[in-house]
Amino acid sequence: MNDAVLVINAGSSSIKFALYDFSTPNSQALLSGKVVNIGQRPTLYAIDAKGNDLTNNDLAAFNDQTTHETLIQWLLEWLNHHNQGYEIKAVGHRVVHGGRDFLTPTKLTVSVVERLKKLIPLAPLHQPHNLAAIEAIFNWAPELPQVACFDTSFHSTQATLAQLFALPREYSDKGIIRYGFHGLSYQYIASCLPQYLGTPANGRVIVAHLGNGASMCALKQRQSVATTMGFTALDGLMMGQRCGSLDAGVVIHLLRHYKMSVEDVEHMLYKESGLLGVSGISSNMQVLEQSNDPQAKQAIDLFCYRAARELSALVSTISGIDALVFTAGIGENSATIRGQICQHLTWLGVSLDASKNRQHKSVISQGDSGVKVLVIPTNEEIIIAQATQKLLMGR
Repeated sequence: MNDAVLVINAGSSSIKFALYDFSTPNSQALLSGKVVNIGQRPTLYAIDAKGNDLTNNDLAAFNDQTTHETLIQWLLEWLNHHNQGYEIKAVGHRVVHGGRDFLTPTKLTVSVVERLKKLIPLAPLHQPHNLAAIEAIFNWAPELPQVACFDTSFHSTQATLAQLFALPREYSDKGIIRYGFHGLSYQYIASCLPQYLGTPANGRVIVAHLGNGASMCALKQRQSVATTMGFTALDGLMMGQRCGSLDAGVVIHLLRHYKMSVEDVEHMLYKESGLLGVSGISSNMQVLEQSNDPQAKQAIDLFCYRAARELSALVSTISGIDALVFTAGIGENSATIRGQICQHLTWLGVSLDASKNRQHKSVISQGDSGVKVLVIPTNEEIIIAQATQKLLMGR
């Protein structure tokens, strides 16, 4: 039986997973899938390397009260029966926030997990579930090595000026700075840019990671120079349920004049805003694109306007732009959103090929476009698998 590394990306309502050959984690996943609808009625979707559907109804006994810990334990047992002749020798996790202390992939221990728990207030939608998966595996197989890979790490290359808020210095010294997120996705895109751009891959590139959570990152020499998210994953772009950048005075006003509690404001900003809040219909971009409701259209328009505005600000941090990359769920699949964002960017020299955009080609700009526009599917899981293998092999 060969060795494998399991990758787990545990979110608030889903657990994504992939199994890779431990000796060659840069190859295609042996199997991959996700458990979705956690908190409602969990469902498993999975395929093997040949594309065979491994989906079944084994989760039918679970309900809206089933915890991440229970589902992780179930998933590990399921993998033991569908492991394609491989034995899991290590587990790599996506952990959203590493703070100032964790800048590289880190082998997990009980003490490391306790330190990561202190960062939960900075990523309340993600960090608890990331850590719940880790602790579930500690309970199931305490001897199994686990590695955390952090979304914040990729942005540690940013200059101090890009990280600072204009607050009293004592708060910066306490760690209230801009961290940035979606780093594993940006790391993957940066790693494969030469395949798409050749030498210009090291030039001025902006990557738009557009999904239910959304952000952008300005790259130079394929390193992070600036990004739209900051201290928490609320900042920057408008998202599915999150507001994005917001005048801090709005929060003060809600607390003081609407007598909202801190918990109520937090819930509104994280769960009831963004596409959902503006449309009053859904946080799902596909649902909004199919709707005739004018509020759905306004939510889409605002999403694209804010994206173009944030991108324009990032251009100044790298003194121009040579290429724009769309990735993640919306970025990879919505020709409408890509087209509308690029409409706002013609002043930068962006010229989109409408036919290529509709066909979701890798390059969707016209040949004479001043900015090359690409669509590149992201793959955070393979980055985690490679980092886990490298750390445990001591390479």
